[in-house]
This record gives sequence, structure tokens and C-alpha cells, in this order.
Amino acid sequence: MKSLFTAFALLLLAIPHVAAHYRFTTLIVNGAATTPWQYVRQSNNSNSPITDVSSTNLRCNSGGASGGSTQTATVAAGATVGFKLDQAIFHAGVLNVYMTKVSNAATADGSTGWFKIYQVSAVTGGGTISWPTDNATQFTFKIPSSISAGQYLLRVEHIALHSAASTNGAQFYISCAQLNVTGGGSASPSTVKIPGVYSASDPGILINIYYPVPTSYKQPGPAVFTG
Repeated sequence: MKSLFTAFALLLLAIPHVAAHYRFTTLIVNGAATTPWQYVRQSNNSNSPITDVSSTNLRCNSGGASGGSTQTATVAAGATVGFKLDQAIFHAGVLNVYMTKVSNAATADGSTGWFKIYQVSAVTGGGTISWPTDNATQFTFKIPSSISAGQYLLRVEHIALHSAASTNGAQFYISCAQLNVTGGGSASPSTVKIPGVYSASDPGILINIYYPVPTSYKQPGPAVFTG
């Protein structure tokens, strides 16, 4: 009964936001926000999340299979980049950032192998679980300094878990930016395929975050490449 009451209360809190989901619209390069959608592929599904982890839309969102008029930003290996949102994150969840090396960032469909370069997970302990991504409006991180020069897709996802107690209830808010990386080294990170990296039953994707309160959390996806 307690779990039903908790879920209902949280659903009521979420109602005002249903028509205004957040989007990663803007690439940040060396601390400066660029123009929205200048280097980030724009989806064609308004602000609706992806919920099917077996869909190719999990790569770069619906409508993001190619760059269209999206430009490609030149950044140095080891540089600080990031994503800015059009509004603050208001769903409890976690963040992952991936890269994939491609021959042409403008036309790549994301079917090549991806490696993770950054994540923000949940914090558990003392009978509580908290979400460091709550209310965030941007995230910054470094491009690995050891990866080779060339063109890449840079993919961000926020996995919202407020409805994740049922299969396909987790919501993936995704954007891909186009990069031309200069400098770097010769590292060859191990990669995963998207889709394929996640299962709908993964413990970090199919989870009731409200009751009983989780005592641990397993971040979806591979380990972060730190080269």
C-alpha cells in the first residue's frame, strides 16, 4: 500500500512536466556554449524519449540517423566539451556519454562501436538513494587525450527512472553531436554496439527507485574509458 501511495504522489508531481521534457540541444566547447542544434543533431520526435532499448533510435534519437544540416565541430583530444539542455533535468536518473569513431560525422548512422567516456550515477547509502543529475542544466567532461584523430559522434543520454519499475518504463533522453578530433594518440578503446549494449531487464534500467529504496545501483553500460 505504501508503494502505491508513493508512486501516485510522485506521478502527481510529474504531471506539469509531461508536455515539456528536457533536451540536450547545445554543444559546449572549451567552456563556451555554441548555438542550439548547430553541432547537435535535431530529433524529429519533439521532446519524447526513447523507451525501446532494441531500437536503432537509441543511437542518436528518432530522426538522428544522419547529420542533415548539422555542422561538425573541431576539438582537440583532451579538450573539455559538454552538452547544455534547454531546461533543467527534472526526472530522477543517470547520465552516460559515449563516442564512436566514424569516417564521416555528417553521414554516420551510429552503427559503429561506441565507448563510454563519462557517467554520472546514483548515490546510495544510509537507506537513501539520490540523483546528482537532478536539476542539472549542463554537463562537461574531457575528450580522452589518447584517442586517435578523426571524426566522431559524441552521444549523451539521460536515463530517467521515475517509471522504470515496469519493462520499457525507463526513458532515454538522447542527443548526438558531430566532432572532428585533432591531435591525440593511438588508443583503441573496446567498444559496444547500440542497440545491444542494454537489455530491458538490466538492473539499472528495470528498477523501482521508490520502494523499497534500493541499497545499491548498477550503472548501465560498460566502464568509462579513461585513456
